[in-house]
Amino acid sequence: MNKPELVTKVADRTNYTKKQVEEITAAVFDVITEALIKGDKAVISGFGTFEVHERAKKTGRNPQTGEEILIEGSKAPVFKSAKVFKDAVNKR
Repeated sequence: MNKPELVTKVADRTNYTKKQVEEITAAVFDVITEALIKGDKAVISGFGTFEVHERAKKTGRNPQTGEEILIEGSKAPVFKSAKVFKDAVNKR
């Protein structure tokens, strides 16, 4: 399911227009993104937790030359699903 499909399905289940649902959806994603940028977690009870994991620097090799290169560390957003959500998905 992509974002437009999500917006359509939510609009169909509520009394909101697609435009309103699109604005709300964008706001939710923005709030989660801002929390992760600040280093906070975004916990949605019964659904899951969004957080950032730090990847350490490491040494790699250029496959063409065999030369060692330094791969910089980075931050990766991750999602850990809640037990309730996992159980619901596995029952279907």
